[in-house]
Amino acid sequence: MNETIYHKTVNLKNLLVFVIPTMVMTVIQSLYSMIDGVFVSNFVGTEALSALTLIAPYFSILTALSAMLASGGCAVVMKKMGEGKMQEAKEDFTMLILVNLLIGLLLILCGTAFVSQLSNSFGTSQTVAAYCRNYLSTYIVFIIPTLLFSNILMYMIASGGSKLAMISSLFGGAFNIIFDFIFIKVFGFGMMGAALASGLGMLIPCLIIAGCFFDKKRLLHFVCPKFRRKVFTKTLSNGMSEFFSNLVNGVVMLLFNHSMLKYAGENGVAASTIIFYVFGFMNAVYMGYMLGTSPMFSYFYGAKNREKLKKLKTLSLKLIGTIGVATMLLTVLCSRPLVSIFAGAENPAYELAIHGNKLFSAALLIVGFNTFSSALFTALGNGLISAVISFSRTFVFLAGCILILPVFLGIDGLWLSVPAAECMALILSVFFVKKYQKKYGY
Repeated sequence: MNETIYHKTVNLKNLLVFVIPTMVMTVIQSLYSMIDGVFVSNFVGTEALSALTLIAPYFSILTALSAMLASGGCAVVMKKMGEGKMQEAKEDFTMLILVNLLIGLLLILCGTAFVSQLSNSFGTSQTVAAYCRNYLSTYIVFIIPTLLFSNILMYMIASGGSKLAMISSLFGGAFNIIFDFIFIKVFGFGMMGAALASGLGMLIPCLIIAGCFFDKKRLLHFVCPKFRRKVFTKTLSNGMSEFFSNLVNGVVMLLFNHSMLKYAGENGVAASTIIFYVFGFMNAVYMGYMLGTSPMFSYFYGAKNREKLKKLKTLSLKLIGTIGVATMLLTVLCSRPLVSIFAGAENPAYELAIHGNKLFSAALLIVGFNTFSSALFTALGNGLISAVISFSRTFVFLAGCILILPVFLGIDGLWLSVPAAECMALILSVFFVKKYQKKYGY
């Protein structure tokens, strides 16, 4: 059924059959880092949990590159598919995967050279710095599968293999839990064990899916690549919003952590880590939806099928609104059980996290619409507008809120910075979606 989704009627049933596996998949993926957080906080300590948050911005560089190549490249490839240029699309797909491999090798070399400098750049205690160093130095060897993972998943989904992508991610999550237990609980490897578990949990599904692209029966499969400069530059420009969004997220996270250290110390950083895990888990539902629908928007746009574009946009907005209300209510009502997964009531970060989570969760009502708007323009090949939405949302608005709101509201201002920034971004998203409605025919 997934193989012919581009030729089926766009209705709620067909759409859900296609996107539910991708939504389940991204929720599973969000559990990867969350699982590490649970094991680290319970078996290593809250200082180690703080270290995971402090090093997260550095992984934003890796995520940014991966997101740019995945979203930008998939939009180019699927537009060509919609135009009927099947062979060219396969050649471009193969070429872009090879580019991922080369970038991964470069990052391994650079990361190995600067691990110590990165670990000591936070101004924290020597214990926390050592935790950062242990995690980074171990995870470096898994940079290539981490970089490739988003790309091959997106192409697998686009070629009708959303169920396989979901199953492979489920295997990866299961292995992550098993390896966390073995390396952290049984062997006592601490942060090194957490890094090994995450890396292996990423490597296994990556190998499974990559192997499937050697099957020539698939809509997309590996062929002899051809380097087309125009395709490469279009991929970079089209995925630029995802690149800057993820990269800026890292900068903003550093700013958030700095402010949190100022207002609540390392316990505040641990509390914010817990909240970001919970928020990321809920936000993964939106990301999964866009992973499933982005190739459809690209394909229908390439095929000049405006009727299907309109139906897909209308259905998407209704579903995103429903998901927003549901995730916000669930997160607020279940604050204590969710926080208890990471820390007990005796932990100094416990009450901080519960209070902060209730304020922070308001962002879930809006974040889906902003995520949709940015991803929509990337799928339609307008990387510039997508970048404007993403950059304004993740840097201009959010950084401003982080700097200004705590001055008046203290730590509550930090918790409310994300909801406030998403509200401002929503106005911008609505403006651009309406402005370009006639041009793209959605």
